[in-house]
Amino acid sequence: MQTLTCPAPVKLNLFLHIIGRRANGYHNLQTVFQFLDYCDELHFTRRDDGQIHCHSTEEALNNPQDLSYRAACLLQQHSGTTWGADIQVNKQIPMGGGLGGGSSDAATTLLALNQLWQLDLPLSELARLGLQLGADVPIFIHGHAAWAEGVGEEIQAVTLEEPWYLVLHPNVAVPTAEIFSAKNLTRDMAPIRMPDFLAGRCINVCETVVRQLYPAVDEAFNWLNQYRLARLTGTGACLFARFEEQAEALAVQESVPDYWSSFVAQANNLSAAHRRLQQVVKK
Repeated sequence: MQTLTCPAPVKLNLFLHIIGRRANGYHNLQTVFQFLDYCDELHFTRRDDGQIHCHSTEEALNNPQDLSYRAACLLQQHSGTTWGADIQVNKQIPMGGGLGGGSSDAATTLLALNQLWQLDLPLSELARLGLQLGADVPIFIHGHAAWAEGVGEEIQAVTLEEPWYLVLHPNVAVPTAEIFSAKNLTRDMAPIRMPDFLAGRCINVCETVVRQLYPAVDEAFNWLNQYRLARLTGTGACLFARFEEQAEALAVQESVPDYWSSFVAQANNLSAAHRRLQQVVKK
């Protein structure tokens, strides 16, 4: 196999609590991740000369700091392989939306090249590599809905219902560092357990800060709350609402103002990247 096409799905943080802050400035979190069947698409072609080239449909990502490029270089250096790769990233996930698009692209790159380069590294090893690229990368590497703690790297797989979600993007980018450094961000919530989450006793602690700093996000919240309870994912800017049926979500989407972006997608406990790679293995 010399070519491989693989999706990179979005994730939702179904809640997000901060329960402390470490001496190095990182936050101790509690969250539940679940994937949606809405993805970037990455194309990989193996090269014999060891060179790595990465191109994206998002012009701002065509530089050496692109997470897909960095992931490929990191895996090549770690494994010592002589293979290289041409990578084409077709972006669909909005940037700065809290949907984990960059982390998902990096994880899909590690997963796909692990297979294309015939490295056979275990997921645990890929996850440790991915953590060097971002706190969210390991969840995409493991590829299953999960309860996460620490900085997001302490992961326990969970099986949840797979409803439909309407996701709104108010077309602003919210830098994660800005929100996590905000003085009025609550950082001392009491730890909760899974039954608390299932009973709805949870919030996204970043919501208040993001709504104060970004009026467009606040406006989107007020609009979506007319139909369903709106929640922020990650540090924003995207927010989401849950629906049991696709038709219900699509009906609300029809009323979304033209100046916002939106999509409807179903939740997945197993990520689209893992489902695709399982299909490749079976061939």
